[in-house]
Amino acid sequence: MRNAIIAIVFVAVLAIGGFFLWRYLDTFESTDDAQVDGPMTVVGARVAGTVSAVHVFENSPVQQGDIVVELDPRDFEVAVKQAEAALAEAQAQLHTASPSVPIASTTTRTTIDTSQSEVTRAEAEVAWAQRDHESSVANLAQAEAANTRAQADLERYRQLVAKEEVSREDYDGRVAAARTSAAAVESARATAGAAQKLTDQKRAVLEQARSRLEQAQRNAPEQVAVQRAGVESHEAAVKAAEAALEQAKLNLQYTKLTAPVSGQVGRKAVEVGMQLQPGQQLMSVVPKEDIWITANFKETQVRRMKLNQRATIRVDAFDQEYEGYIESISPATGARFSILPPENTSGNYVKVVQRVPVRLRLKPGQDPDHRLRPGMSVVPKVWFN
Repeated sequence: MRNAIIAIVFVAVLAIGGFFLWRYLDTFESTDDAQVDGPMTVVGARVAGTVSAVHVFENSPVQQGDIVVELDPRDFEVAVKQAEAALAEAQAQLHTASPSVPIASTTTRTTIDTSQSEVTRAEAEVAWAQRDHESSVANLAQAEAANTRAQADLERYRQLVAKEEVSREDYDGRVAAARTSAAAVESARATAGAAQKLTDQKRAVLEQARSRLEQAQRNAPEQVAVQRAGVESHEAAVKAAEAALEQAKLNLQYTKLTAPVSGQVGRKAVEVGMQLQPGQQLMSVVPKEDIWITANFKETQVRRMKLNQRATIRVDAFDQEYEGYIESISPATGARFSILPPENTSGNYVKVVQRVPVRLRLKPGQDPDHRLRPGMSVVPKVWFN
């Protein structure tokens, strides 16, 4: 009987202990697939050159903006001077070409005004010649009419003198008058012909003046546009020279490589005398302030996890526990972010429990001495109560 009671008590104690143990284990999730993480900023060369000085060593502390490596700057200083000279030359050419646009505008305007004046003067001369021609044609008609009358009188007097009805003296007067009238006709005809030729000449001059005016009006915008295009080309050359100078100055600045963040130098791979190429990695700077914990929980463990839940992190290196919280949960499993994600549609599919990265952040003041280093192994616990 006594043994039975002891057995019952023992079983009860085990049951109660197992219940509380189950209750305890159900209040958190833990994993040993976790490590300290942090950014590792790479310092690399931006220009090709020869290393003239290295101011840091492996594991040395640096502050943001500290010069860590220097390259020989002489080639880059020469490039800056060449760019400055090219800019000065481009600016001088622009200064020389700038007045060409207003000068071309004034010249073409003057040419147009002159051509317009020539057209106006030629039109006036054509009008004057036309009037003179019309007057000479009228005089010719008058002379021809007078000559017709004089010739008719002469014929009548010839008949009368034959009959001795008029004196010979009167007949001779009529002959002279007829000859004078005929000469007047010839003179008037010559004058009218000359006036016609002068009118034609003036009209030809007018057409030439109008052609020059039309040509000046048509070419004026093109001449101004050509000069303006030349100025714009020089302006573009100045901008290109300014950009080249700015690039040369930047390249000179790039000969002094600075620490992009404050932290500690690691994986230094640069020495004095090395020939560097753009993009070559020289060292890494690991910040001490910005660290976190990456815990890869099984997908069956994250069911009750939420942001800001309390977490404790035990670091293997120090056997010390730190307080933290859930900062974020990955949007996909770790396998999905791998270089070769698994393809589950193949015929040899085997179900594997996936891991979900959870980022834990330490609470402020947990690592005042900055003892934690990226890559250290830790065992985190996420508490649900």
